[in-house]
Amino acid sequence: MTDHTLLQLADKIRIWAAELGFAQVGISDTDLRVQREPLQAWLDKGYQGDMTWLADNLDKRIHPEELMPGTVRVISVRMNYLPGDTRQIQILKDPQKAYISRYALGRDYHKLVRKRLALLAEKIRQAAEPLMPVNQRPFVDSAPVLERPLAVKAGLGWIGKHTLVLNREAGSWFFLGEILTNIPLPVNQILSDNHCGECTACLKVCPTDAFPKPYELDARRCISYLTIEHKGAIPEEFRSAMGNRVFGCDDCQAICPWNKYAKPTDEADFKPRHGLADSDLLQLFLWDETTFLRNTEGSAIRRVGYERWLRNLAVGLGNAPSDPAIIEALEQRRSEATPLVQEHIDWALERQRNPNLRRARKIKRAQSETPNRPAAPPAQ
Repeated sequence: MTDHTLLQLADKIRIWAAELGFAQVGISDTDLRVQREPLQAWLDKGYQGDMTWLADNLDKRIHPEELMPGTVRVISVRMNYLPGDTRQIQILKDPQKAYISRYALGRDYHKLVRKRLALLAEKIRQAAEPLMPVNQRPFVDSAPVLERPLAVKAGLGWIGKHTLVLNREAGSWFFLGEILTNIPLPVNQILSDNHCGECTACLKVCPTDAFPKPYELDARRCISYLTIEHKGAIPEEFRSAMGNRVFGCDDCQAICPWNKYAKPTDEADFKPRHGLADSDLLQLFLWDETTFLRNTEGSAIRRVGYERWLRNLAVGLGNAPSDPAIIEALEQRRSEATPLVQEHIDWALERQRNPNLRRARKIKRAQSETPNRPAAPPAQ
């Protein structure tokens, strides 16, 4: 394929991606050698916690061409997922409500983004195959792919101090996906500038102090990890700080000034379902397993299973104001609960029955009162 033909194909890819609902697309090479040392150092500190798979296939993470032989380019895309106004701060401030990470309010993004990427890959194949053999494969958070460094190389943004990709026009409320391909497409210019400046709002707002330093996350202290990835008991030192966050945590994104520019999603599948954007903790705790499975069908929440769902909700109820209805529900559920859930119910019951024993929760200003959000950066 000639350079001109490759340029034309790259332009078509951007058009096709937009038609499929992607907010942005970029193309990069596969050279990630600079990521090996910091990734290994992060793993050596044990910051991955129970996510042991992050230490597997390190060579494939650093060398995408080993994951899929013949790869010379990575096509990175992003898709916005933030619904319209979900009263995020109001829900966080109401200890009787259940806060669920905004990405999980609708249908599981893996299937939708993967399907769209497959359609994009097929369009690319049809256009390129008459001129060269095509070998490519889409990925969405399902293989050893360093999607954030690849997104940065593709010009989609920069890594913020909270370790997420930030974009000047869209903040951070978006999903990432990739297509590994053997087509030598022209690469995008890397946006090397970091626009976080002196701002440390995301680090200061973290309820569990999960950032040892800027650009470094200790997952073992992260509420998203504790409520989703961690399979055992939630350490007591973090339970009070969890507040009413029962599936994930968005605090570091919610406080970020760049998210002033975040675009609400147009995808119907990402809109909240089953009232999960504004549900009471007690209401969700009373779901039986059949109701849980029905209301989380096709949702990312399903991945934690019913047991850990109850575990997380029990912690939320332990942080809620003392209420006879909550005590009754906890007592009734305890008799049939697993040992893991019983442990968290007992913790919640002690706090419900003895409000004076409740330690003051380590809540940052953004949650304990109307947040004074840092000044938005200037439009550029």
